[in-house]
Amino acid sequence: MKRRNFLSSTVAALFGTLTHRWFGSKARAKDAPVQLPRRLFKDDVHLSVIGFGGIVVMGMEQAQADAIVAESYDQGINYYDVAPSYGDGEVEHKMGIALKPFRKNVFLACKTTQRDARGARAELEQSLTRLHTDYFDLYQFHAVTTLPEVEQIFAPGGAVETFEKARQEGMIRYIGFSAHSVEAALAMLDRFDFDSILFPVNFVCYGQGNFGPQVVQKAKEKGVARLALKALAYTPWPEGMARNYRKCWYRPVDEIELAAKALGFTLSEDITSAIPPGEEALFRMAVKLAGKFEAMSPEAREALLAGTEGLQPLFRA
Repeated sequence: MKRRNFLSSTVAALFGTLTHRWFGSKARAKDAPVQLPRRLFKDDVHLSVIGFGGIVVMGMEQAQADAIVAESYDQGINYYDVAPSYGDGEVEHKMGIALKPFRKNVFLACKTTQRDARGARAELEQSLTRLHTDYFDLYQFHAVTTLPEVEQIFAPGGAVETFEKARQEGMIRYIGFSAHSVEAALAMLDRFDFDSILFPVNFVCYGQGNFGPQVVQKAKEKGVARLALKALAYTPWPEGMARNYRKCWYRPVDEIELAAKALGFTLSEDITSAIPPGEEALFRMAVKLAGKFEAMSPEAREALLAGTEGLQPLFRA
C-alpha cells in the first residue's frame, strides 16, 4: 500500500509527518486538532459522531480531496461513506486514492442500488476495485423506498443473496441499508437481522412529518445500529429561491445557532453517527459543532420541535 507523498526538505521532517499521521507524534501533539468523540456501532467498533460523506469530494481536484480526507482523519473521523452513484463513480475513484494511507484505520461503508443478486455482485466488485480495498466494513442496500423494492431484495435471486455470500467470503463485515421511507424501513427491519440502518433523523421531519421516531425506536428494539442523515436539512427549496448550495437538493440549516440545535437534536436521539450534507462548508460546520456537542435537554428538545410549526418537512410518515 503506497503512503501519501509529503513534500519535505529533510528526511526527519518526512518521518515526523508520517509518524504523526499513523501513530501520533508527541513532538507535534500541541498542534494536533481536537479529536471528535466516538460512539459504539457494533461489537468493539466505535465510530466518530460525524461521518465523512463522499459527496464532499465530488467536483474536487484529487489533491483537494486528498487534503480534506487527511484533515478529517486528523480530526478523529474514522467513518467514511461512499456509493457508486455519487458522481457516477467519480467519488469512489477519488476516495479510493485519498483513503489509501488510512484504509486499515478507518471504517469504510459503501452501498448498492442493485436489487438483484447478479447486479449487486457486479457493483460490489466494481466498488471494491475503485476504492482500492478488498473488503467493506459496511455494505448497504442504498435508498430503499418502496415495498416492491423490499420484496425484490428478498425474493429468490435477490440482492440479499449476494450480501450474505459476500459476508461469508470476507468481502463484507457488516450489512445495513439506507431508506427514505418509514414504510420501507420498517419492512426491511422485519425481514433481516441488519447490523445498521442509515436514515434521516431531522428535527423538522420529527416535528412536522412524524417521520423518523418510529424507525429509530424499532431499530433500537432490534439491536440495529442507527446512523443518521439529514441532520442539517431544513425544508425543500422555496419556489424561486436561489439555490446557493449546489450539492443540496433541499434547503440546509446554515445559520450557526440553529445548526447547533439541529445537529444537537440528531446527536441526542441515541444514534451512533451523523453524516452532514456534502457541501464542504456545511461539513466543516458540522465537525466544529460536534466537537462542542452537549446532550439536548428535554425542554430544549420540545422548544426546538415546537419551533418547526408551519415548516414543510422533507419527508412525512
